[in-house]
Amino acid sequence: MTTTLIILVITVALFIWGRVRADIVALTALAALLVLGILTPAEALAGFSSPIVIMMIGLFVVGGAIMQTGLAKLTGNKLMALSRGNETVTFLLVMLVTSFIGAFVSNTGTVALMMPIIMSIAAGSGMQSSRFLMPLAFAGSLGGMLTLIGTPPNLVIDEVLTEGGYQPLAFFSFFPVGIIVIAIGIIVLMPLSKIFLSKKQSGKKKKQGKSLDDLVDEYQLLDNLHRYIVPSRRPSAAIDENGEQMDIVGKTLKDLSIQKKYGVSIIEIRNEKKSRLGLVKDVSQNMAKSSSTIQVHDTLYIIGEEEKMKRFASDYGLRKMKDVKIDFYDLGLTEIVVMPTSNFVGLRIGEANLRKRFGINVLGVKRGDEYITDNLIATKLHVGDMLLVQGEWTNLAHLATDTSNWVVIDQPEKTADKVLLDYKAPVAAAIMLLMIAMMVFDFIPVAPVTAVIIAGLLTVFAGCFRNVEAAYKTINWESIVLIAAMMPMSTALEKTGASALVSQGLVESLGSMGPTALLAGIYFTTSLMTMFISNTATAVLMAPIALVAAQQVGVSPYSFLFAVTLGASMCFASPFSTPPNALVMKAGGYTFMDYVKVGLPLQIIIGVVMTFVLPLLFPY
Repeated sequence: MTTTLIILVITVALFIWGRVRADIVALTALAALLVLGILTPAEALAGFSSPIVIMMIGLFVVGGAIMQTGLAKLTGNKLMALSRGNETVTFLLVMLVTSFIGAFVSNTGTVALMMPIIMSIAAGSGMQSSRFLMPLAFAGSLGGMLTLIGTPPNLVIDEVLTEGGYQPLAFFSFFPVGIIVIAIGIIVLMPLSKIFLSKKQSGKKKKQGKSLDDLVDEYQLLDNLHRYIVPSRRPSAAIDENGEQMDIVGKTLKDLSIQKKYGVSIIEIRNEKKSRLGLVKDVSQNMAKSSSTIQVHDTLYIIGEEEKMKRFASDYGLRKMKDVKIDFYDLGLTEIVVMPTSNFVGLRIGEANLRKRFGINVLGVKRGDEYITDNLIATKLHVGDMLLVQGEWTNLAHLATDTSNWVVIDQPEKTADKVLLDYKAPVAAAIMLLMIAMMVFDFIPVAPVTAVIIAGLLTVFAGCFRNVEAAYKTINWESIVLIAAMMPMSTALEKTGASALVSQGLVESLGSMGPTALLAGIYFTTSLMTMFISNTATAVLMAPIALVAAQQVGVSPYSFLFAVTLGASMCFASPFSTPPNALVMKAGGYTFMDYVKVGLPLQIIIGVVMTFVLPLLFPY
């Protein structure tokens, strides 16, 4: 037992020190327990096969799909529009919307999604974003108490109860607790944020690279870009020299020689398919290549002079569409600078044949302060020219490897990760609702972990991610390894009798004062530990102790386990206690004492109130 406690103390000290990654610390502790023979290999590796770890991986993927498709952002934007510049209404919306999203998406992801929305609303209405950013971070954690999947500690206590032979928690068992803590959060944070946070200035903004929309505006692409659809019937098409109607369907771009005949270029061919009800849409976005074949209902994005475009459209009976907008689902934009060593210096863009060689279109050239977007095919390339190029994301990323010809200004792979596949938002919503239904309704014979695995796979199969790699990127592997490696620590504590010793100490010191005092002790002990180490790691350590403590005083363990998840999740007194707290620190211009002034009172009030409320919700 002494060796186990020494390893635990060193592990906690390293967590507090913070110089070594948390997952490496956890793995080192796991290795120590294994090498010293405290745990068997099966016991040491059990965490990596735990349903809670597998479920968290699936939830990262589902949450990533909700963000990748813009579903969460769309919901947030529509609700935020209701504030209309009123600071109190904005505050309430920040708390309620963030809490709702946080019930289904990780609190870190929720806060990362909502931050730019909050800052744009604050900037547009003249309000200070610092008034809302810290409450935003806290709301993400408060909302996690609404559902079983809202925060990892909820899953931890559910597993401890199940393994202890107790009835597992339902999906919405947490809902009453979540509603109460959200109400407390709103009541406490509304005055405290106004008193302590309103005068804070947001941190200096880092200079960001150009967004895709910035590039479109800078090169004025929409001025010369139009889109036409290929209708199924084309009665207005012209007659060729053979007396037959000019037909574009089934022809390749090479057959049509559009650039040569009309002086315009097709840069993109898009096909959109909708379901019968029109709710689900699938978009196929393709580069216009010489081998590309035009089909009925294709949308052609054409760049060039308007009169030449009209003649081309008239000859082939194409129908012009309104509201031209460039989307970046499969195709993207980036800027490249022509190097002195480039093989293409002195060549016309048409002669360089970049579309065939590299799969890219040149949409504009920036030469000094001059922007060239007309007659690009005849434009000669000079050293230092900045080219705006379009292509598939993989092709744009591959350009960076050819450093002798050019330098890529941005990082296309990272830019692609930020592009929202918004046409898939209804699909992501349906999958999320299906997952929740499978977890909520008992008549569906599917275990929660199975429901999450199914939902995660469906998001990939349904195209909610650009590719499988994008789905993997949504998983926070450091958190997964941390949790999986720390789980066996609780086994070691139980196996060596350390958990029983700690629980006995709690019972002996507080048990004589009644279960309510013991409940308070568990909450504040967990809350104190969470200020220094991961909330999930704290829950993993404290949940078995709370279970044994409840058994020793002869009461139901449910309120005690809920005290653990509350203490682990409601930690607001430090910027380092949870990722969302740290995420808003610089953007809000906060100091450590700001968290103490605003977060500590909230943390204490929740503990005091829930000490008396939990026994009412989950009687002893």
